[in-house]
Order: sequence, then structure tokens, then C-alpha cells
Amino acid sequence: MSWDDGAMMTGQLMRWQEDPGGDHVAAWRSENDARVPGRVVVVDDRTKADDAFRWACEGTGMVWRGDFHHARQLLKALTKRVDRKDPKVGDSLTETFHRYRQAQGRRARILGMLLVCVDAGHVLRLRRAPDVQAACEAVYGPGEGRYVVSLRELQGVLSAAEWRRRGVRLPALGDTIVPHYGVFSPVRGEYLDLVARAPIPSYGSAFDVGTGTGVLAAILARRGIEKVIATDQDERALACARENMDRLGLSDRVVVERTDMFPAGRAPLVVCNPPWLPVKPRTPLEYAVYDPGSRMLRSFVGSLNEHLDQNGEGWLIISDLAERLGLRGPTELPDLIERAGLRVVDRLDTRPVHSRARDRLDALHAARAAEVVSLWRLAGV
Repeated sequence: MSWDDGAMMTGQLMRWQEDPGGDHVAAWRSENDARVPGRVVVVDDRTKADDAFRWACEGTGMVWRGDFHHARQLLKALTKRVDRKDPKVGDSLTETFHRYRQAQGRRARILGMLLVCVDAGHVLRLRRAPDVQAACEAVYGPGEGRYVVSLRELQGVLSAAEWRRRGVRLPALGDTIVPHYGVFSPVRGEYLDLVARAPIPSYGSAFDVGTGTGVLAAILARRGIEKVIATDQDERALACARENMDRLGLSDRVVVERTDMFPAGRAPLVVCNPPWLPVKPRTPLEYAVYDPGSRMLRSFVGSLNEHLDQNGEGWLIISDLAERLGLRGPTELPDLIERAGLRVVDRLDTRPVHSRARDRLDALHAARAAEVVSLWRLAGV
């Protein structure tokens, strides 16, 4: 093993030294916009987990040159070490939540320091390495050059390929949705059930704002709505939604458009499931979970009247977890609805069924256990 104390971030390139071979350079790849490590060490099957953990905590990148399965074992060992230090419980749920996020950020930084070098064509030249070409090409595009990526991210890419192969079976849809890497997977079925049973004001048309995988648009089309316009501004989401509509045989009834929020015109039904927590994302992949300053929520509610037909409804699907964590005031959403010139026709509520709501060891268990997911039926005053 050899140190390269002079490894510097040069654009999107990472440079390091190793024997044999001397100087090495490769493109740096990170979907989470992680910075290029300032120092790099080459590691292999002989590397001890304690040494690797110390280097990772120091911000040192480790290029793996051993057996692929041993690299996975090392990553598991690093995970155990970083998870030994639980985030401290704060004086309030709000403080506990922010400490939890800080701990998660630290965890991601440390575990992201174990790296692999992938050759052109997405070829991973490690002993017992899987064929990663198809999975990487689906996420990164053509493999035109050599690059370095964290093993943790590569595992996420491989997992996404498996999700894409199997899909997610959804009872509310009566079918399977196929998520793409970087597009939020509809694994929490309770909010889908609300959309599947809410009374539809008109079967003529509908807008699905921020469609993601396209699951809500598909449910609406399967319920008999003749035309659904599904919007998103993320290229991966758009490709994912279009693929799902093709596979489900709904392309003639669901049009997927790239736009920020609403499409042109009005509809008798406008649906939106914005990210539920008004917190600034730390990485691009967190935008599916966090809505900084409640931007999407405020935009949807504030402009809904301009896009509703007379006697139309807007369906806002959102959790009250933000209120329970103290991230949004208890009257903030009702006040927002009132200021927008809207009234609440009805509100359908349900409780989450995911495992974290039952995990008493979770520092945020009190909020998760009491969480309510709601479909707000909104209409003009």
C-alpha cells in the first residue's frame, strides 16, 4: 500500500499512486455530489477494518484492489463501526431529528470512502466481481472511460437494477411499478390506498404533479380517468414514468410531460404528493424526501386554483410527520390552504404500516408511531 498525500481534486478527476503502475487518474463519479477525497490509499484483502475505519473517518479515500466479496465484507465492518455511535437524543424531537440527520451525513461520508475503479465499458476488474455493465449503463450511460466510484454507490446501482428487474407489486394498482435509480420507490402503500379509494370528482381528465415513477397517474388511469397529464422535471423520473406507462399499457391515457409543477390548462382533478419534510436536501438524491422551505407544497397549494376547473378538486397527499417533528407549525398547512382561497372538502386519513413506525429503538419512534398520512380534498371557496 502507498500513500498519495498530494492527491487533489482536479475538476472531476481523482489522482493517486500505487505500485506497480505509478500514477493513476480516473474520472470521479458520485450521484450524491460527494467531494473527491483529498488523500488516497490503496487497500486490499490484507487491510484491517480498524485501519480502514480510521482512514475513512479522516476523509481518506481507499481504492480497493482485492477480492470483490472481501470488499463487501470490509464495507459491512465499517458499517458496524460507524453505527456503534448512535445519534444523541436531543431535548426535543426537532433537535433529535437534526442530530439524526447529522449522524446520517457522517455515516454516508465515512462509508463512501471505500472506492472501486471501473474501467471503460463499465468493467470491474476485481476477483469474483459481478458483471456490472448493464446496471451501470442504465444509471450512468455509456461507459466511455475509466472512473472511480464508492462501493456503497455501486451496490445501490446493482440493487436498483434488481428492483428494476423485479418491480414493486402494489395492491392499490393491482399491478407492478418498476422504479429507476434515483427515483423514489412507492414502497409506502398507505398513501396509494388513499388515492385508490377517494371519490373522483370527474373522469374526464386529471393532472399528476411531480409524478416520479408515475404510480399515481397509473392508479388514476386504472380507476377510469380518460386522460392524465403527469409532470416532472427530473429526467430519470420522466424516463421511469414513461417506461411504466408503456409496460402497463396506459400510454394512450397518460401523457408524461417535463415541466416544473403544473402543465398548461385546467383539469377537474389535480393530484400532488410532495416530499413530506421541509428540510434542505444535502444531496441530489434527497430531493425525493425533502422539500426545502416547503417549496413544492407551497407552489401546489398557492397555484392550485389557477389550474382547477369549476367544481374541480385538488388532492394533496401528505404526512403530518413534519408537524410532529416540529419542522412545520400545527396550523401552517391549514393557514396556507385558507390564504390560497381554498376550502377542505374532506380529509382521508390513514396510519403508516412500515416497520420503522414500530421500531422502539428508533430515536424518532414517538413521531413515527403517531404519524398520520392524509389525502386533503381541496376546492375553491
